[in-house]
Amino acid sequence: MLDAINIHWFPGHMTRANRKMQQSLKLVDCVAEIIDARIPISSRNPELIKMTQNKPKLLLFNKTDIADPLQNSSWITYYKNKGFNILSIDAKTGKGLNKFSSALRVSLKDKIQQWEKKGMGLRKIRVMVVGIPNVGKSSCINRLVGNKKAKVEDRPGVTRGNQWFYLSGGVELLDTPGVLWPKISDQIMGENLAFTGAVRDHVIDIEGVALRFINRMVSSYPDNLCQRYKLTKEFINTHSPLEIFYEIGRKRGLLISGGEIDTQRLSQMLLDEFRMARLGRITLEKVEDIKK
Repeated sequence: MLDAINIHWFPGHMTRANRKMQQSLKLVDCVAEIIDARIPISSRNPELIKMTQNKPKLLLFNKTDIADPLQNSSWITYYKNKGFNILSIDAKTGKGLNKFSSALRVSLKDKIQQWEKKGMGLRKIRVMVVGIPNVGKSSCINRLVGNKKAKVEDRPGVTRGNQWFYLSGGVELLDTPGVLWPKISDQIMGENLAFTGAVRDHVIDIEGVALRFINRMVSSYPDNLCQRYKLTKEFINTHSPLEIFYEIGRKRGLLISGGEIDTQRLSQMLLDEFRMARLGRITLEKVEDIKK
């Protein structure tokens, strides 16, 4: 049996960011919440959901290019059935973002009608962009703005302060830091955040996370695991995650003195290859599992 993975990462700047977002909500008309298509439930911060519940909302369904296409369709339908206005995007290439302004106006339909009645039809639309760390907020904003104004790095916690950006068509964006919530008590949710890089690798047991990842791939995407690491179905069905882990290390030649496996490098490689979609398009949460 694999050990549970405990996630305890809530830097001080996240507390400050939460407080500042709460204060800034009165300045905006709408909230654009970016979620990770690979983990459409785990990438929604429950505190952000509660904080922004009284504002019109647009869900930006990001990273669709590296998520399972069949699951993408199922999740979009799921959220639409829940009454959400959701836009499927790929922030890295900009796919879908040409519909951002029109989607915003759908979310703000009632407010815009009120403005027009008051003679405020040309009023600028102010939008707060929120999401957990490493979900693609800065990439999204850069695509919308059209230049590299928001700092982008493939690690969580880069954006530290609120920043305003201005789009054509009378839209103003308020970027905010990626924030988690103080206590991630759900085991699977914690794993999902660790797998996708929402939590920094240096604060987790990376070997334990890699083993949990292998276990998840064996049960959900065995063909992807076999194809990438040249394993047979028989092997992964008859060996433990730890044995599979070591076999991948041997095949990749990740050895240290004495012929032992370099478990640190191997763990980092496994997670990095998943995050870069080298194992194929994978979604870690499925609609049919959520409904149970």
